[in-house]
Order: sequence, then structure tokens, then C-alpha cells
Amino acid sequence: MRSCKPLAAAALGVLTGAALLTPVALGGAAAQAVPPAGTAPIVKLWSWNWKSVARECTEVLGPAGYGAVQVSPPHDSMSKGGSVWWDVYQPARYALTSKFGDENAFKAMVEACHGAGVKVHVDAVINHMTGQGSASYGGYSFGKYDYPGLYSSADFHSPTCTINDGDYTGDGWRVQNCELVGLADLNTGSEYVRGQIAGYLNKLTSLGVDGFRIDAAKHISPADLAAIRSKLTGSPYLHLEVIHGDREKVQPGQYTGVGDVHEFVFGRKMKEQFTGQIHWLETFGQSWGLSVPSDRAVTFVDNHDTERNGSTLNYKYGAAYKLANVFMLAWPYGTPRVYSGFTWDDKEAGPPSANGGFVTDTDCGNGRWTCFHRQVTGMVGFHKAVAGAPVANWYDNGDNLIAFSRGNKGWVAINNGNASVTRAFTTGLPAGTYANAAGSGSVTVDGSGNATVTVPARSAVAVHTGGPSPSPTASPTASPTVTPTPGRVAASFNANVTTAWGQNVFVVGDVAELGSWNPANAVALSAASYPVWRATVNLPAGRTISYKYIKKNPDGSVTWESDPNRSFTTPSGGTVTRDDSWR
Repeated sequence: MRSCKPLAAAALGVLTGAALLTPVALGGAAAQAVPPAGTAPIVKLWSWNWKSVARECTEVLGPAGYGAVQVSPPHDSMSKGGSVWWDVYQPARYALTSKFGDENAFKAMVEACHGAGVKVHVDAVINHMTGQGSASYGGYSFGKYDYPGLYSSADFHSPTCTINDGDYTGDGWRVQNCELVGLADLNTGSEYVRGQIAGYLNKLTSLGVDGFRIDAAKHISPADLAAIRSKLTGSPYLHLEVIHGDREKVQPGQYTGVGDVHEFVFGRKMKEQFTGQIHWLETFGQSWGLSVPSDRAVTFVDNHDTERNGSTLNYKYGAAYKLANVFMLAWPYGTPRVYSGFTWDDKEAGPPSANGGFVTDTDCGNGRWTCFHRQVTGMVGFHKAVAGAPVANWYDNGDNLIAFSRGNKGWVAINNGNASVTRAFTTGLPAGTYANAAGSGSVTVDGSGNATVTVPARSAVAVHTGGPSPSPTASPTASPTVTPTPGRVAASFNANVTTAWGQNVFVVGDVAELGSWNPANAVALSAASYPVWRATVNLPAGRTISYKYIKKNPDGSVTWESDPNRSFTTPSGGTVTRDDSWR
């Protein structure tokens, strides 16, 4: 949580001022504490509205195998008319009337995600209320210590005090009882306040919510959090925001008895390594200063705070950012959380919005949303396939190329260098041919578990057993069952296309159903099976169709694949499939 300008800068300094630790022992690959099997990755769709989250669960997250989606705070908040991102971290009341949608849209989103096999985690802001403003997105009027029907001045810590930078290393009591960047600090030691907070969380679980990310948990005592947790119905999963600083009085380890804890050092170390030399990662683990045991840690390359304050990588780092996420999904430490937000130049600016600040539907092709989670859907499958397997067969070139296996279940090579590398690797996998889960192409492993692999510059190759591979022993993935309409043919387009950040793939052709060669009307392909992009379109039967694939870039431009046009003739009925690769 970082909000309430102009005081937010002081809080950001607390995080960015934390020292980056240097790894110690640099010998052979250290034994890793392997997280328990079944810890499927979380995806954080930050500042997406409920309608867009619902669609993404159905079309991308469920098919890709993401275990849960973390959504933004759903409560009514102080309104800045959409001009900033941080107004949603200043609750005005616990009604579900946020700038992301109303209660009905929220319930529909939860139902859609559950229907796709994806759990829903809510970003819960329970440490404080507002620090400014007097009107909410839901039309509610309030004061900093006066929230009619909910809280009055008696429900906040009194006398009021402000958290100063020196308090983090000097006075843990002030960190947990004074105001964070001017926000009205709730007295979470009060039974009444605990009951109101628990009532809000219990309402969300009654709507199907499966877990909560507890915002600013570091600013609530563990005892108060445990007391609130004891009032919750069911057993929702809790993961807590506890920012780590070496000499701070409040430490992440104090909270592991309440829930899992966000491991902030992880993201800092990813930036340090992927802007330097990644061969040091051989020993990556708690000896590097990570503060939370693997089985209690939620890991991430960046989040909405750190992508803005410079302490971690973010989408603007391009290939290095993607490769750090590949490593996170391949390495056995914690429960990984992939992050997708919106693009920004102004660090304070809010997400795309209209009509007084209500967030508009996410469009992954217009350059305003990062939609990064779509780029690593194959690695989500890798992470699930290798669960419980230890690191083995480590290789590095002493610089920016590393490779390792996860037992005999998966193998990954990451090239953070500027030149392609071809060499023989020991993969530890059974003989066969495997699809690259981190990009395009395949890897053929011989009977000794070895493979000669080309790892392109600033790219990765990852293969695993049990996935959609072209192994001779594997069954081909069936095409979706489609019922065409009379006089029409269900044409499935499957295009193997490697994309850069922000690019999306479309098919366009000479018939109206394919946009009549107009890129603005082209048919979007789903990245759920990335690097294969898919769509099924009903086309006229018995007709010769000309088409091409295009990439729509973040700046709005269009990249066409090379000539000549592709063509085929649809049959008189039934279905037809086009399996293509970008050229």
C-alpha cells in the first residue's frame, strides 16, 4: 500500500532505502526448500474492472492453469475521479461500490472465475480509512475520522501520531499504531473495529471469495490480525504485505503465524541479478537475505508499488523482466505471483477510466494495459508440472546463461545475454520431443537425457513432462468441438507466434468474417496456449479464403507477416483447422 499524496513519498523512501544484500556461498547448487505441490501461481490483475477479470478468467487464466486471481480493493473509496491509482487504498466504507464495478458485477466475476477453475483473492485494506477527500465513488459523504454508520473518531488510534522514517528502525509500536502517510489509523485492538472488519471480509467470502491479500499488514500488530482472523467464517487464504528492511523493528517472520507473507527481497534480488550476471542464481535461497521460509512466502518480480518506486524490475525492462518471471516460475521458492497492470509514464496516474473515474474494460491490444501474464502462460504449466521436484543438472557459463532441471520433470535454460548460445545440455528428462513452454520451438532429448539446444539472446527455453508436447508418446491435443451453422464452416486458426511485451496477434483476410483486410476489424486470437494463438471463426462453406496474421503493437501500429498471402478452400461443411507459424 502506498497512497495519500503528497505524503506518499516518505513511505516510498522506506522501501527504496532498504539495502540490497549480496549473496554468500557461491559453490555448487544449494539444496532448496521445495514448496508443497499444488501451489499454483497467482496472477494479480491490478486495476482491472470486474467485467474484464471475469472474461480473462474464462478465456486465459483458467485454460493456462493459474490457481487464483488477485483483484483490486472492491470497497467504496475516496474518489479522485480516476486521476490517480491510489484512491482505492483509502476506504470510505465497506459497500461494494468501487470504480471497478458494483456488487452485482463483482458477484458475476467471482462466479465466472470459479467456473473457469480460478480462485479469487481480494486486496483487503483494513489498517486505515482515508486521509483526504469527502466524497466516494458510490456517492457517500465522510470525514477523515467520521464515516456515518460505520466509524467515528472513537474507533481510531488516539491521540493521533504520524509514522516517521526513523520509527521503522527505532519504534515498532509507532509503526503499528500511528498514521501511515496521513491515513486515519483504525484501532484494530477494538472489538468493535475488529467486528466491522471481519464483517466486511465475511461478506466477501459469502460471495465466494477464497482469500485475501492484507494491505499494509506491517502496520497492524500480529495479535490484532490473529484476532480478526479468528472472527472469519470458513478458512480463507491470507497473504500479508509486510515490507522487509534489515534493521526494522517489525519483521516478516512475526506474521507467519497469521498467514503467508510477501517476500519483498525476492523482487529486489531479481532486479539485481537480471541487470547484472544471472550465474550467481545457482545458490538462490534464504542465504541471500530472503526473510520468509519458502513454504510461507509469496514471491513476485514486481507489484504496483515497486514497479513505480524503482526497487524492482517492471514491464519497461522488456526481456529482462520476462526472464526474471520465467526464473520465478521455474525455481522452487514460494508461491509465485505474476503481475499485470496498466502502462504509465506518470507514476501517480490512474488506470484508463471514463464517466467520473470508473475503470474502462481492459483492452490488451491498445497499449494501455500490460497484460503481461499472457506472455508466461506456458511457464504456469511448467510450474505446475515440476511441483515438488528439486533443482538438479545446474549449468552456467559464468555470465548470463543458466540452465537447470527440476528432477526429471522439467528443464529450463535462460539466456540473459546479447548473443545466441548453442550447446549440449544435460536435461534429466526422459527421451522425447518437448514443446518450449517459454517461447516457440521444441527440444529433442536423447536416451541419456541430453539435448543440443539453441537458446536465443535475451530468451528462454523451458520443457516439461506431461504437457502439450510433440513427444511420440503423447496424445495430440484435440481441437475444440464447434458446431457450425448451416452453410458455414468452423475454421480454427492456430498460429505459433512469439510476441514481445504488449503485442497481440490477430487474423485478417478477404472475407467480412476476417475483417475484409482491415486490421481494425481483424479477429483477435487468444494467447491462452501461448506461443500458439488460437481462434475459431465461422466462415462461408466452399470458398477460397485468403488471410494473414498480424501483430498489433503497444503504440497502435500493426506488423504484418511476410508475403505471400495464405489461402485455403473451406469444405462444404463441418470444420477445418489451419496450423501455421509466423513468417
